[in-house]
Amino acid sequence: MSVKAFELVPAVERELLMGDKARINIECIECCGKHLYVGTNDCFIHHFLLEEHATTKGMLSYTVQKLLFKYLGLKKPVEALKAASALERIIVLCDATISVVDMITLEPVPSGGAKIKGVAAFCVNENPVNGDPFCVEIGVISARRRTVQIYMVYEDRVQLVKEVNTPEQPCAVSLDGYFLCLALSTQYIILNYSTGAAQDLFPYDSEERKPIVKRIGREEFLLAAPGGLGMFANAEGISQRAPVNWSESVMGAAVCFPYVVALDEGFVTVHSMLDQQLKQTLSFRDGHILQDFEGKVVLASTKAVYVLVPLPLERQIQDLLAGHRVEEALTLTEGARRNIPKDKFQILHKRILQQAGFIQFGQLQFLEAKEHFRTGQLDVRELISLYPLLLPASSSFTRCHPPLHEFADLNHLVQGDQEKDHLYVKYMNVRSTEGANGCREDVDTALLKLYAEQDHESLLDLLASPNACLLADSAPWLEKHHKYFALGLLYHYNGQDSAALQLWVRVVNGELQDSTRSDLYEYIVDFLSFCSNTDLVWKHADWALRRDQTIGVQIFTKRPVGQDQVKEQKDQVNPDDVITYLGKHSQALLLYLEHLVLGRRIQKEKLHTHLAVQYTDRVLSLLSQSPTADQQVSVARDKLQLLLRESSLYRVQLLLGKIQECDQLFLERATLHGKLEEHDKALHILVHQLKDFPAAEAYCVWGSASRDPAYQQRLFHLLLAVYLDRDLPSSTGTGELEMAAVDLLNRHGEVFDAVRVLDMLPVGWSLQLLRPFLGRALRGSMHACRTSQVALGLARSENLQLQHDRLKQRRSPVLVSEKKGCVLCHNTFSEPDCVCLPGGVPVHTHCAAQRVVRDSPTRRQLPV
Repeated sequence: MSVKAFELVPAVERELLMGDKARINIECIECCGKHLYVGTNDCFIHHFLLEEHATTKGMLSYTVQKLLFKYLGLKKPVEALKAASALERIIVLCDATISVVDMITLEPVPSGGAKIKGVAAFCVNENPVNGDPFCVEIGVISARRRTVQIYMVYEDRVQLVKEVNTPEQPCAVSLDGYFLCLALSTQYIILNYSTGAAQDLFPYDSEERKPIVKRIGREEFLLAAPGGLGMFANAEGISQRAPVNWSESVMGAAVCFPYVVALDEGFVTVHSMLDQQLKQTLSFRDGHILQDFEGKVVLASTKAVYVLVPLPLERQIQDLLAGHRVEEALTLTEGARRNIPKDKFQILHKRILQQAGFIQFGQLQFLEAKEHFRTGQLDVRELISLYPLLLPASSSFTRCHPPLHEFADLNHLVQGDQEKDHLYVKYMNVRSTEGANGCREDVDTALLKLYAEQDHESLLDLLASPNACLLADSAPWLEKHHKYFALGLLYHYNGQDSAALQLWVRVVNGELQDSTRSDLYEYIVDFLSFCSNTDLVWKHADWALRRDQTIGVQIFTKRPVGQDQVKEQKDQVNPDDVITYLGKHSQALLLYLEHLVLGRRIQKEKLHTHLAVQYTDRVLSLLSQSPTADQQVSVARDKLQLLLRESSLYRVQLLLGKIQECDQLFLERATLHGKLEEHDKALHILVHQLKDFPAAEAYCVWGSASRDPAYQQRLFHLLLAVYLDRDLPSSTGTGELEMAAVDLLNRHGEVFDAVRVLDMLPVGWSLQLLRPFLGRALRGSMHACRTSQVALGLARSENLQLQHDRLKQRRSPVLVSEKKGCVLCHNTFSEPDCVCLPGGVPVHTHCAAQRVVRDSPTRRQLPV
């Protein structure tokens, strides 16, 4: 995939360099800042000044001024030039000899010691290990021996510091720190001249192709490998980058990050170091020198010098984006991080991500687009603005300039394709608002409009959560799309509960059509039950109750109650006011009273009596109907009976007076007599009028609940007496009552006093009938007797132990004084009488007595 990364710009034309001398060729070049040095085959060094300037089209060009040229007097080609700017010197290789000349005058250094002879090639260590800033370290290949020598070049002398032997004759060298990267006759190696450690890299044939050894960074080198590959290797001999695939005939290479530039016989190729792809090819004939100097790539033929001017990375990235080559653009952007200041890079990176996101958005690659939008911190309004009329009229948003995309709006994107339209809208529906900081009103209002138009379920989620939707913009839009429930939620969020309720009531009444919620009536009731505005509650309660009393009363039953439960507090209604208000809604009133009495357990006589009266009137009303609804009567009576049994706060005489004349409510009358402690009347009703013996027994159990055993025994004896009373007229047969008495004794024998029962029973009764009762009574009596004997024995044992302890304590004196305290009550002794505990500890006599009674094993064994 091609991209224009460089432009070839002429620097030194032939005429300026050699005039009309046709046989002069360029042998080497060196560039230091604006200064360009050219070495020729006629032993001259030419010094030029390069001035950069931009053309009217924004392109870079050079103005060249020839400052000086110098003949070295050796009649040999100048093979290599290296600038030492700190020394203001040029290191020259000519006729296998390294000499040093002045950078300005090109005059040789006067000292005779600044020469090295027998040199095949040399390089400058751009990562020197010597800390002297006025010294240049160079690596020199000896032309006569298989050695590499390390020299220190000073302003007026050179000094040999190290000589390293090599297994073969070196052809090319590059130096970084202590590491020498060498091209030998048959292979590349990396050699540490400090430790002598060597690392073989890979083989090659120096006779077939020219070796290339190029330092590209700290401890990293670029090498020309077999197969037309440009291989990268670090000081450990490891390749951390994939190779670039250039031609077999490469004669020179340079690096201008993130590109590798290679020169062959007819072309200049540009490969990316990031993805190793060929990015650009330039035609260039007769080229034979390619070098980079501080980021400037200089190219030379035999007659002229050119500069490969890199296009700005931002322009390259924009060209890639224009071709929708998103991944390449992002890769190049990441690679440019090291060459761009941090603040500028962050701005550039965000914009590139946003542009890439829009390209992928247009290609329906929504997941990738969303990730780029998130990482690039896109202003969500850029995306929303694609959809016509979504942004509120009050929004001050304007699209980014230059624009991030080429789309006018969503219609331009879909171009009539309904399927695409659906996909784009779906994407915008799920679009998060992470980039909405500072523009929440615009974003939320736009989302509301989109959700309403597309009938999306997220509309209610948006309105039910904290949002910044503009009411003035949103309300007409919701009305347009008949989203009245959602509009009510928006009114509520903006504190306009009255408007919300009026709107919802119209929907329930059928005046407005909105199918969002089929249970809107129930929702209104629930809303009113938690509404803090009690005026609104009273205003709409009648409408809710007239529609359905069972549901409408929940307005009051679901409302919270404070600690005192009935006292009116803020945002609450007084139960007494509710009861008065519900007077015209009997069913709702009954439900509300049940809620207060049975649900919240409010202990208030007025409420309990009111509920009991409501139950009673309901039962009497059902009983008076013809025909009687047995099922309804049964349910109503069960509720009344439960309240009569469980509550003790209602006015008994009032209820008794209401049902006194009703012959069908004997059980309720019996319960009321029981509340008045008139157990004989209650039992008489149950036995002689209802003839319900199980109910009579259940009455005794109920009446004696939470009472002492004596009270329970009295009730059961009273029931037995009713069964055995022959003086009372009864329609129940004597035999039936006697059998009920026998069953009572046999089932609840443990409650009765056996002696009293035997006195009450008729003389003629068979003992066989009372066998279960008598057996249980006998066992109980024997158990009590034996328990008493065990308790007596324990008491005697305890007394004997105490007497033994007393005799034991008498043998030793017990000291008691007014200053000494009792360990049980912690009071001092006021008299000499005391009791000694085991161990000789004195305590008050009354304290000891209390302890004995409390801790005595006899007391623990005796029944209470």
